[in-house]
Amino acid sequence: MITLYDCATAPSPRRARILLAEKGIAHATVQVDLKTGEQLGEAYRKINPQCTVPALLTEEGVMLTSNAAITAYLEARYPLPPMLGVTPMDKAEIADWHWRIEFEGFMPIAEAFRNTSAAMLHRALPGPANYEQIPQLAERGLARLQKFLMDLEEQLHNRDFVAARQFSVADILAVVAIDFARIVKVRPDERHPNLLRWRAAMAQRPSMAL
Repeated sequence: MITLYDCATAPSPRRARILLAEKGIAHATVQVDLKTGEQLGEAYRKINPQCTVPALLTEEGVMLTSNAAITAYLEARYPLPPMLGVTPMDKAEIADWHWRIEFEGFMPIAEAFRNTSAAMLHRALPGPANYEQIPQLAERGLARLQKFLMDLEEQLHNRDFVAARQFSVADILAVVAIDFARIVKVRPDERHPNLLRWRAAMAQRPSMAL
């Protein structure tokens, strides 16, 4: 059986949890306690030398250590329902917005959080190596996040889904990013009516409670 190495409080593994739920894939779950630094311990390093979650042990016995790999594997192994699009143009639009959400939304939030949080002192980046915080990156991250929210607001005008008129990994990541933004005290507001409408609709999907 597939095994997901997870952390219930972290945004990155939530992406994998939602994807598994949307595809209805049975799997085992192992919780990794990031708060106590379990991901940096010798036992978990043997599972994932990158010291990150999520990690996914496939049915073939291969350990996947990134959301990109996990998504590619699950979509190919369990193609229905499709989460990366079906037609060439749909696949392209979903890939484009998935990339934009990752680098224009999710990463700026991570920059703002990891470069200011006392809990992340000397740990400004995930992984096995330590990096010092850079306060200016936090300031830039918050500015980028505000632009991203407006870009997503515009994209969701007259749309029920982020890309290609269908539910996809772009919606999954957008939900995770918007919810993750609360950690830096940023939430959609009256400037983002389309975004608020879309997020309320996404909340009706059972997977989003995970």
